Amino acid sequence: MTQKYILLPLLMVSMSMGAQDVADTTDVFFQHLELNEVVVTGLTGETRLSHSPTPVTVLTGRTIHSTAATNLIDAIALQPGVAQITTGGGISKPVIRGLGYNRIVTISDGVRQEDQQWGDEHGIEIDAEAVSSVEILKGPASLMYGSDAMAGVLLFHPARIAPMGQLRGSISSEYQTNNGLFGYSFNLGGNHNGFVWNARWSQKLAHEYKNHSDGYVPGTQFREQALNTMLGLNKNWGYSHLTLGYFHLQPGITEEGALDPLHEGERDYSYGIGIPFQHVHHYKAIWDNSFWMGENRLKATIGYQQNQRKEYEESPDDYSLYFRLHTLTYDVRYLVDNLNGWKLAAGIGGMWQRSQNLGEEVLIPAYRLWDVGAFITAAHDLGPVHIEGGLRFDRRMLHSYALAGEEEEHEAHEHEHGHAHHDFFIGDERFSDFSRNFNGLSGSIGAVWQATPQLNVRLNIARGFRAPNLSELGSNGVHHGTERYELGNHELKAEHSLQADLGLDFSSEYVSAQLTLFANRISNYIYAVRDLKAEYEEMTEVDYRLYRYMQGDARLLGFEAMVDVHPIHQLHFENTFSYVDAQQSDQPEETRYLPMTPAPRWTSELKYEFTHHTNNTHHSTLNFCNSYAAVQMECNLEQNHYYMADNTETRTPAYALWNFAVGTDLHIGKHHVASIYLTLQNAFNRVYQNHLSRLKYLAYTSEDGRLGYANMGRNLNLKISFPLNF
Repeated sequence: MTQKYILLPLLMVSMSMGAQDVADTTDVFFQHLELNEVVVTGLTGETRLSHSPTPVTVLTGRTIHSTAATNLIDAIALQPGVAQITTGGGISKPVIRGLGYNRIVTISDGVRQEDQQWGDEHGIEIDAEAVSSVEILKGPASLMYGSDAMAGVLLFHPARIAPMGQLRGSISSEYQTNNGLFGYSFNLGGNHNGFVWNARWSQKLAHEYKNHSDGYVPGTQFREQALNTMLGLNKNWGYSHLTLGYFHLQPGITEEGALDPLHEGERDYSYGIGIPFQHVHHYKAIWDNSFWMGENRLKATIGYQQNQRKEYEESPDDYSLYFRLHTLTYDVRYLVDNLNGWKLAAGIGGMWQRSQNLGEEVLIPAYRLWDVGAFITAAHDLGPVHIEGGLRFDRRMLHSYALAGEEEEHEAHEHEHGHAHHDFFIGDERFSDFSRNFNGLSGSIGAVWQATPQLNVRLNIARGFRAPNLSELGSNGVHHGTERYELGNHELKAEHSLQADLGLDFSSEYVSAQLTLFANRISNYIYAVRDLKAEYEEMTEVDYRLYRYMQGDARLLGFEAMVDVHPIHQLHFENTFSYVDAQQSDQPEETRYLPMTPAPRWTSELKYEFTHHTNNTHHSTLNFCNSYAAVQMECNLEQNHYYMADNTETRTPAYALWNFAVGTDLHIGKHHVASIYLTLQNAFNRVYQNHLSRLKYLAYTSEDGRLGYANMGRNLNLKISFPLNF
């Protein structure tokens, strides 16, 4: 549930993103500070949120860790304008203002996360416990992050550096009753004369989730492991950090009609991973540097990532599909803090990629990619008006490798593996050899006007750019993880967007409010739709739905609104509403609306904060600090704006979920010894389907005649964290 000190910039907790001396925000969980004290990652480096013309939401690490969730995206998905595409409890993909997949750039440990995010069932391979704070940038951010940042950016900031001469850490654990999720995490970091280090190990284990209608939903169990380490130097000349990370996810795969209770009897749960399932390994090494040059800074970051994704369909010892993706990212920028009143930034950045197919089944062609971009930004204050903007040019070059036809392919597989594998595809040649180059010009201009001490007005116009990915350009095969056949289009053009944002922020002693309006027009919008005619004419040998990639012009209109009434300091009644209308231009009713558009959503929270701090100096006295109790409601309205043609999507009824939450810090004297959070989700055990749940579209029929699996039922979540200080 959104919190006023998260959603409304006027009440956010102060933090310095990207700086190495970030304050410990966990000790100010209930302090409502002013807008000028909030620092975020802006166009020209760290900047006050009061100077950001684009919508930005900030979440503290404590908010993330106190939220009942099964993965990192799940923990932030109720922020205004944010949603998620889910596959069970272990896999979630972010959606910002109706746009997802490769239209959102995820930044982790200072580099863009590249984990084959084009796939429906490919989640974000980031350990939630290792995240100290999150920035959500809504709207085109291609100016700073290049291609793919058309919808926005998620910036996940790593653990804060321990203060000089201190050794700090934590031990945390959680349990969820619905899917039996058990997780734990251990962290320890130190700072000795500027030599800094940090290490964290986390693990999760969950069986199938259940709901009142379907019972246990098969294939929704998962296992997760993560290891992150950092070594570095913090000196007066700047800092240099080396980060090494490993993430392992093993989710089940829910297939159509699996264990249908109409003829298989009552299902039970299992922590074991049955066939089919995935093995995902993500490795990364990042070298992050920042050097002071007088009052200016030079920042240089280079990162290497390797993502390995395997699918096991017939045997737990023999994978059928194996993607391996190598990614090298680089970013160099020079930040000028003050040049005759101007704040400037300029730099270059991009990436190199090499994708390989190492399994018998293939879906997208092997490819190589080279990406480079250069940008310059500027910011200036004109009395009560702050202006900023910039330009960027990107060039992306990619080459797809050919793959032989079915007969030659199977002969090669028989020779290598000793058996044949039937992998049907459309056309005489599986993948052709082709190259595509894309150029993109991005820009942004915006202003913030402090009309009164209580009212800020924001206006921003931005142009975004996205090159099509290889799944959209060249896919040709069965994707078992999504139960569909996907067919790409070599001729797709790059997407270009033009978006305008208008925002109003108001704060007074008893009422805080925020309203953000946006209008976005996208040329050459790419989307996948079901093709029933081709299924009957060309897919007679393969029982899978066929999806083709198409494109057209689209426009998205919407808004996010928030009102927080706090008649006394401890009591808050907050309501938010998010809405997006996503349509194609000049289309009939059945093909008018863009697929995978979230339903309008209203959230409400009544929260009472019992205690804020303690002045007790008796070391043996147990105190409850930062205690709260909350009643939360999430109402998703009916989604009747959906892509109707060929049953690509179906209408989703409205539903409301109720949650109850309590939490507290335990202190002995003035020493923080533990934090405890207890949340009851879906308290009334409502059976519902979220419009963006992929399990909604599986060919399964429940006992009450509903198509597809429902989402998780009632769930009690308990989290406990013990800080370590030496």
